[in-house]
Amino acid sequence: LYFSAQGGILFFYHIKDLQYEMKICADVLQPITSLIFSPDYTVLLLVTEQGAVYTYKPPDSEEAVKLLDACSGYFLAADFLTPGNEYCVSVATSGEVQVWFLEDGTCLSKLNLNMEVPVT
Repeated sequence: LYFSAQGGILFFYHIKDLQYEMKICADVLQPITSLIFSPDYTVLLLVTEQGAVYTYKPPDSEEAVKLLDACSGYFLAADFLTPGNEYCVSVATSGEVQVWFLEDGTCLSKLNLNMEVPVT
């Protein structure tokens, strides 16, 4: 079980029967609003309250890597484009929808909805 607290820390809880073990996986120093696993569960996207998107590769990784930083408004959400886990899509408060290459954070395509997306 992966869990995030307000402080931006990503926790892993290994639960077996009535016992559990907790491990701190990463600290992104910003509150995390969304955790999304890739379809094959090899990459975890972390979307922060400040609008950044990080990747975390469990169980080998010891830190989250900043992939994207909101340049035209905060990212509200991000998710993987399937099949596979090479690309993700994000939507920002500015109404911009973007497709990203996860390996290096390259923006491959963008579409402006010409309207701001309300934060709920």
